[in-house]
Amino acid sequence: MGIDLHSILMVRPSNFRRNLQTVESNYFQNDTLDLNSDIISKNAIKEFDELVLKIKSCGFKVFVFQDDSNNDTPDSIYPNNWITFHNDKRIAIYPMYAKNRRLERNENILNFLEHNKVCFNHIFDYSSAEKKEMFLEGTGSMVLDRINKKAYCSISKRTNEDLIFEFCNDFQYLPIIFNSFQNHENNRKPIYHTNVMMSVAKDYVIVCLEAIDDKNERKKLISSFEDDKKEIISISENQLKLFVGNVIELRKNENSFLFMSDTAYNSLKNNQLQVLTNYSKIISSPINTIEKCGGGGVRCMIAEIFN
Repeated sequence: MGIDLHSILMVRPSNFRRNLQTVESNYFQNDTLDLNSDIISKNAIKEFDELVLKIKSCGFKVFVFQDDSNNDTPDSIYPNNWITFHNDKRIAIYPMYAKNRRLERNENILNFLEHNKVCFNHIFDYSSAEKKEMFLEGTGSMVLDRINKKAYCSISKRTNEDLIFEFCNDFQYLPIIFNSFQNHENNRKPIYHTNVMMSVAKDYVIVCLEAIDDKNERKKLISSFEDDKKEIISISENQLKLFVGNVIELRKNENSFLFMSDTAYNSLKNNQLQVLTNYSKIISSPINTIEKCGGGGVRCMIAEIFN
């Protein structure tokens, strides 16, 4: 049995652009789009709306919150980093590395969801850890296997180990902690978020094992996947950079859908496609502007609601 969704939260951006406060650690962001800020913002909104329509067409309920144009929140399109929802009507609020991303924690969003009959019994608010320069950015930092109650976490300046243990204690998850890296300017640099190098589905996992330099850590992950009888789809570091790890399985009535960007889909190899389509219907959508400027893909745009 999988865990069926109640609904999905997505935030429609107003001031989307390349966030200069995150570019230092997010090597997926780039400035190769030779477009002015208004065009970038309009393109991102168009890409966002198309993705929402595709998700809704698969039968999922999507709550779309319109970001306020008065807010300096270039990354508001990625709500999964500051909030997670859990199937016992608990939610978690997270400490964010970039100061302008802290503005995304918007009480109006919670009021909007409550108005739409999404109820919460308890809020775990970890955001005060920002005062200690400690960060944990939701399901960016943690890839949650909600069925087997495991939290896969790659350490970076945006993913603090002490906070991982605190979350896992509060929500009864087993922490599986490791380090992952990518090549950048002839150096091995920490990958900023776990969810760009792996994605856990009910029956399979997509993971860039070659990003884990330590052989023992790599073996630890493989053993965990095998214990849970998940088929491992290994991707290359080049595919990682094309957002193949930043995908998400959504389930409804035991039907599995795997959502990803066109960029990710077009970089899949035939043998990978064959394995994935055995389990899931693949839905891809063009989000080229969002990926290039924001440095995050489809998975980052979706906050799943399980209550």
